Amino acid sequence: MPILDEKPRFRGISLPPDGWVLTGLLVIYIFTGLIGHDPWKHDDAISIGIAHDLIRNGNWLILRLAGRAYPDAPLYYWLAAIAGKLFSWLMPFHDAVRLTSGVFTLLSLEFILLAARESQGRPYAATAPLILAGSIGFLFHAHEAQPMLLALTAHTAAYWAFALLPRHPRRAVVIFATALATAFLANGLLPVITLLPALGITLWRSEDRLRRLGGLLAGIAAAAVPCGVWLLAVHMASADYLAGFFQAECSILTRPVSLPANFLRHASLLLWYAWPALPLAAWSLWSKRRRLGERAIAVPALSFFAVLILLVLLTSLRSATALLLLPPLVLLASSGVETLRRGAANAFDWFSMVSFTFFAGIVWIGWSALVFGWPTRLARQAMRLEPGFLGVFSAPAFLFALACTGFWFWMIVTSPRSPMRGITHWMVGLTLFWLLLASLWMPWIDYGKTFRGVSASLKKALPAKMDCIAGAGLPMAFLATLDYFEGIRVIPQKSERAASCSWLLVQGSRRDPADLAGSGWRPVWHGNRPNDRRDYDRFHLYRASRRAEPASALDDLAPASPEPDPAVPSRARAE
Repeated sequence: MPILDEKPRFRGISLPPDGWVLTGLLVIYIFTGLIGHDPWKHDDAISIGIAHDLIRNGNWLILRLAGRAYPDAPLYYWLAAIAGKLFSWLMPFHDAVRLTSGVFTLLSLEFILLAARESQGRPYAATAPLILAGSIGFLFHAHEAQPMLLALTAHTAAYWAFALLPRHPRRAVVIFATALATAFLANGLLPVITLLPALGITLWRSEDRLRRLGGLLAGIAAAAVPCGVWLLAVHMASADYLAGFFQAECSILTRPVSLPANFLRHASLLLWYAWPALPLAAWSLWSKRRRLGERAIAVPALSFFAVLILLVLLTSLRSATALLLLPPLVLLASSGVETLRRGAANAFDWFSMVSFTFFAGIVWIGWSALVFGWPTRLARQAMRLEPGFLGVFSAPAFLFALACTGFWFWMIVTSPRSPMRGITHWMVGLTLFWLLLASLWMPWIDYGKTFRGVSASLKKALPAKMDCIAGAGLPMAFLATLDYFEGIRVIPQKSERAASCSWLLVQGSRRDPADLAGSGWRPVWHGNRPNDRRDYDRFHLYRASRRAEPASALDDLAPASPEPDPAVPSRARAE
């Protein structure tokens, strides 16, 4: 039988947590780790680079990255650039940009709470933001500069609108119109397309379908206005840029995929990405199998499967895109928490407590190895992974991590029995794990994920005065970092301007290095991040002799590289 909600209140915290307690937990979880580190490969550095270019050049219609056109939906970059400009007096520009992501993730958590409260009632509505914040995939992207976070905010707002539609249709239409426009301006066509099934399912489960259809069509028309204004303005500024935008959108949605393999990749991703939302959602479907036609079950369940099918059919696997699967899955999962059997609830609770206590211990031991060199074997392994790293003891980071660990054990000892106990412990435990990583391991993580050292080394190898650098096969994240930290912009090797460049920068080792020497180019520098040991991760700088062939006339210099990172959008992989 389901366990009973004791509704206790103990030393300032109640289960389920709500009000300022819930807000405080989520704010600490979201904003810790957003600042205090360099732009990271991939999307983080790219998004920061675009926002930096907006402030530097002032062209808010034509997005550019390191001087190159970057056709994409603009809203996230606009807001990120504004935040970077407003708060750059207080913190580095890249940290200020990430504050935008923090605001969007908090809004997503608020909207999913409102959607759960409207569709399922108040008693267990707090499970929705706890499950969303506790999903590993959400943590994976919530602390980076990531445009898909704004699309996630739009989706959670749309599901709130769908839940509001029976009681407050006018307010629901306004929220839906705002969400739809935000989804397109945040990330293009894909977030809009993946909202359409939920819209159709909501209409199908509505009592007055024709009336609701009229209101939602009016919302779609209203959403089209700001989108149309932006498209018209871009067309007037640069028709080629607009054509590039639609070409990029269509290429994302029409890329050929192997359906069985793509489905298996998405399914395997969700096993860890959507934990614990996925098993809780499965339990919700099973425990309420006789009530599957109810609106609170049918809309999120069918929407989740519809979005999954669309992603499998239209796109290759990208972890950022999988964020769009979380809102309906979380709403479905939150409805099943109240029906958890006592044994299952206790098992989940014990699993949460034991797992994150163990992970916290691992982080503390790892920190000891990084800073004090003990355990010796672990310290050697850490140095092997990040050669050259030097750990330094930080008293504020140590005290903060100690306080977080103490709070975790206090929660374990004092929390009462409740259906909310397991998911609360999971979310607080995941928060503890992230806070410990952000406070104790961040210098080590940042050392291995930033391109700042490589860009600084390249800067030293260049003379004070030079003409230009042509580049081939360079990742966009590196180009963004090079422009952001050193003010160096690389010209595409096949462009007309590259013919006059005396410098050539490539990534990876070519099949026949003698070709460049025979063409009059001599190597002057090479570099890579400490943990990049493969040949295709190494950067090489060449200088032209008097008889050198123009860089634009050389054969394709892009090296043979492994398969693209599935977490990186296609725009970020193209030079």
